[in-house]
Amino acid sequence: MRDSEVLCEVAGYEETPYSSRLFRDIAVLQDRAGLGLNQMNMFAVAAGPGSFTGLRVGLTAVKAWSEIHGKPIAAVSGLEAIASQALVESSNGSGGPFIAPFLDARRGQLFGAIYRKLENVPGGLQLVSDESILSLDEFLEMVRAKRSEGIQLVSSTPEVLPAPRLAEELPGVPVITVSAALAPAIGRLGLARARSGSLVDSMHLDANYVRRSDAELKWTDG
Repeated sequence: MRDSEVLCEVAGYEETPYSSRLFRDIAVLQDRAGLGLNQMNMFAVAAGPGSFTGLRVGLTAVKAWSEIHGKPIAAVSGLEAIASQALVESSNGSGGPFIAPFLDARRGQLFGAIYRKLENVPGGLQLVSDESILSLDEFLEMVRAKRSEGIQLVSSTPEVLPAPRLAEELPGVPVITVSAALAPAIGRLGLARARSGSLVDSMHLDANYVRRSDAELKWTDG
């Protein structure tokens, strides 16, 4: 990106593991944009929640680029990136003051949170709940608590919320489907972080895994 303009984007939905295609995609991206990593002023990265392996690979790569090129990093929530895409849809004030982004967390669970729309904060969103891993019942209960004030749901995987259940428990609450390609949204939120001075270096970049990895769970359970 150059400021808020997307110069080039590579989005992949193939079965190739993220760890295998990341550096290939970065090479393609640099070639298309005509820019090298050494020309970047900063890096923006999804810091979670999400796939443990995907987050670890992405964060490790950005840590290395930051260290090598001496550039700062904007750590951005994947849930905030999803919520930010709904701001365009609700720019006319519809949907109420709250946005509840959610993602499929597997095992019948969701990653979810609630954000308030605020123009005077970087990125236009303020987190008003924990970013959590929740059961379907827990997520619906969290959203229901804000329903009277006005809330909308937003996700790149809306199918994980069964439509009949949603219509029964949250009638009239809108569900916005957004792109699963989060890089542009992460870039724009990263720019907002930079303008507010909320950047970190490679040593202080950390992940928001929300839950332990499968390997840790299996080790603990014996």
